[in-house]
Amino acid sequence: MRIASVFFLSAIVVTRGVWAAEPPQGQLDGSKSLFAVLAAINVAGYDAELNSPSNDPLRLQLRQEIAARKLNSVRYLKEFFKAHRKLDWNDELSQYISYALSVDGPPDFKWRYSTERTPPAANALEDLAPLLKEFWNEAHLEQAWQAAQPSYDRIIARYHEPLTNAILQANLYLKNPTSGVRGRRFQIYVDLLGAPNQVHTRGFVDDYFVVITPSAQLRVADVRRAYLHYLIDPVAIRKTESIDKKKALCRLADGAGALPEIYKEDCVLLFGMSLVRAVESRLDHTPAAAEEAMREGYVLTGYFTEALAAYEKQETALRLEMGDLIENINVRKERARIEAVQFFDQPVERRVKVQAEAPAPASPLVAQLDAADKLIRAHDLAGARGLCRQVLEQTAPEAVQARAYFDLGKIAALEKDPELSRQLFEKTLSLQAEPFEAAWSHVYLARLAMNAQEPDEAIGQYTAALAVAGGSEQARQAAQTEMEAARSRQQK
Repeated sequence: MRIASVFFLSAIVVTRGVWAAEPPQGQLDGSKSLFAVLAAINVAGYDAELNSPSNDPLRLQLRQEIAARKLNSVRYLKEFFKAHRKLDWNDELSQYISYALSVDGPPDFKWRYSTERTPPAANALEDLAPLLKEFWNEAHLEQAWQAAQPSYDRIIARYHEPLTNAILQANLYLKNPTSGVRGRRFQIYVDLLGAPNQVHTRGFVDDYFVVITPSAQLRVADVRRAYLHYLIDPVAIRKTESIDKKKALCRLADGAGALPEIYKEDCVLLFGMSLVRAVESRLDHTPAAAEEAMREGYVLTGYFTEALAAYEKQETALRLEMGDLIENINVRKERARIEAVQFFDQPVERRVKVQAEAPAPASPLVAQLDAADKLIRAHDLAGARGLCRQVLEQTAPEAVQARAYFDLGKIAALEKDPELSRQLFEKTLSLQAEPFEAAWSHVYLARLAMNAQEPDEAIGQYTAALAVAGGSEQARQAAQTEMEAARSRQQK
């Protein structure tokens, strides 16, 4: 039995109300690669939320069947899983999803993308491929995959109509003639072997993936948000120069405890997601949702929500109106609006923590740098600089020194001293920096190169950031997203 592929009604010419000739690009399906990888980790030690009633029965059934056969390949998978263990179940699943989406799947599990365009989290699992090949054959997973098709078909059938309507709704609102930019793909995968209630998104080159695990309530709103993100981000990137003129407003989000670091580091992404949240608020007629987005730190949501009311009354597509929407921002007015917002202190989403031994307490020097990070977010740059210098005056491991130089580099960037900032980030990279600081140092150096009108240098730094094994997902996303703008500028 072949799994049902469901294509969305995404090629609509909204101004004329007729179907476009271009074939649809988005689809809802199962993934053999995800099935193989998650089957492997389930028998190797991935036990997140095993007792949740929201699990699909297929997960427990497959685990029991494979465990009962005592396969030789499972022993090696357990060793691999233990060697790459994370302290957080979400991070655990995330790295294997990145890997599964980066390879073609069974039987060979070959890479789909070049090394520099593959996420560091996936590159770090490179040695998994031969283990998966052996496991796929020994566990007869081809037969298991075929037997699982009714389970996938059942979930796909539940999602089909509501997701079709959500994608159509987004296209109509954005007055979008197709499902995005020609040559790009929006793909949704249903995964039945992961812990329930999760939605993972990944952007690889021209492919944008959404992975949904089982849940009692359909995650349609999450997929619609990902789809809006997929459509709006490229438009925002093309308006980088206009957004840079309003950059002062992005700085006001630094104190938002709920805002992911990637949005504090990248003003273009912050503008884009603020617009996404504003569109959601308008589509759902929920002004409170726009207010909550502001409190999370998406500080342009309030402005975009008001501006979209005028946009809705005319016929031009949002991608063509984006330039005017940005140019019409009154910085003084928006600053006052943002400064009146009381930001949330903690991330909104609840994360599942691993039942594991508590980590050792941080050293005094690391605790001092943690304090410096808080001061940077609070814009007490002088205080943060003092703490970093105190660390450098003491004997410390190179990784700690690298982090201190990294923080000093960020401070110099905030104080608009590009030459000092460059020197400090290069100093960070000359030491044995942790992957987080190493990847972000390359991203910062790339941004400095872009500001200096050196796109070739910027592309080199973004490529280096993507090559850092174990670098943060946010740094990887920033490097991939911003490299598009660098390449566009390179071609001018």
